[in-house]
Amino acid sequence: MAEPRACPPSSAEGEVDSLTVQVGIILLVMVAAYGLTKWKFSVELSMLATAIAGALAGAVVGTPHITQVARHLVEGSFTYLDAVLIFVTATIFMEIVNTSGGVTYIVQGIIRRFGRQRIVMLLLLMLVLLVPGALTGAGSVSLLVVGAPVALALTALGIPKGKVSAILFIVAGLSAVAPPVNIWAMITCAGTAIPYVGFNLPLLVPVLLLGSFTVLFLGWKGKPGNLDGIMAEMPPVPAGMSWWRVALPFAVFFGLILAYRLWPFQIPIMGLPLQFVIAAIVALLVSPNRVNIFRLSLDTLKRLLPLLSTMIIVGILQQVMTTTGVRGLLSFAVISTPLVLLFILLPIIIPVSEGILTYGGAAVLGIPLVWFFDSLGLHATVALAGMSLLWALGDGLPPTALIGRLSMMMSKNEGSYRSFLKQTWVPWVVITIVGVLMVVFSKELGFLVV
Repeated sequence: MAEPRACPPSSAEGEVDSLTVQVGIILLVMVAAYGLTKWKFSVELSMLATAIAGALAGAVVGTPHITQVARHLVEGSFTYLDAVLIFVTATIFMEIVNTSGGVTYIVQGIIRRFGRQRIVMLLLLMLVLLVPGALTGAGSVSLLVVGAPVALALTALGIPKGKVSAILFIVAGLSAVAPPVNIWAMITCAGTAIPYVGFNLPLLVPVLLLGSFTVLFLGWKGKPGNLDGIMAEMPPVPAGMSWWRVALPFAVFFGLILAYRLWPFQIPIMGLPLQFVIAAIVALLVSPNRVNIFRLSLDTLKRLLPLLSTMIIVGILQQVMTTTGVRGLLSFAVISTPLVLLFILLPIIIPVSEGILTYGGAAVLGIPLVWFFDSLGLHATVALAGMSLLWALGDGLPPTALIGRLSMMMSKNEGSYRSFLKQTWVPWVVITIVGVLMVVFSKELGFLVV
């Protein structure tokens, strides 16, 4: 009787194995390209080199075809055009408010009115620090626009520079999480075909609670100093500045947002960029001093160049990863990980991806994670809001550490970066726990999505 022989693998299985090997080679090429270029170049250039290397490697193995490489690079650069427009228009709007003296007027008013009411002053300064990042989606904008005066006000409360830096870092990071603009969520939604709606409460509630805890925990102790001396260090408020000149542009902006929600069939839907432009025009008209809008716009674009280039390159990277199959391979790796282990790893892999790739972490990990969580019956919107809290922490991790370095700069903290991070550990742990719990119990928290 003949011995049974093992059946040869089917052609379909062989094709799957061959495709996995090809995509794995492309992924290794991309990782190697990033590692080699990161030693000499910025994160943006390293990600661009990674995308080009992946596209060329994909062309060699057959996906994409060599003639399509340039097309995918160009198409990818337009993926987040809407986010780029929001960045530019929102930051110009905030810079007009700042240049006209509105920021200094608000901070000095808080010090003058609530300088002896520590808790109220801390909470109001937190709100001032949250607004620019919430409107632009970038915590760095919060620090660049209001970081210096808020740091002086916190110093006036007798808070040590190390804790001032920690407050700036945590709250500026939370400002990027806050609605209406959350870039991590927008990137992930764009890659998963989930509409960017219903995020207001899932983002706003934890941001306000965690921000309040941070400023109260880190700023609770301290003997107030010379408040008048601190205000003298701030830029002078232009003559004629008043509360209505500061409030009117913001009232117009939020009024435009609410208008088409209250009267959807009478008022056309205007995108956020146009709404910021209208609010900027109002801020320009009510400014008590003359603002050179052309010079201001040029300077703003120069400062935003690293951030804008990151968004463009993230789009290119996402396009290349999708076309070559790398994103599918990472998605398979995610869904193959045991769920409990994945929840345990979230506090590590999410912040580290932000520290290495900045917003690129949302494209590389956020998209497959949201797909996986959604397939398990978790609420994708709430889970993504919880992941955003973890991404915000990554802005303090090397090699980029953009928000962390800016926080030390704005507070004039000359200590070591390690000592700065030590000051943040309690809020860091609390934010991590809240972020992970929002993912785990996202289905139960679905009532927040309106």
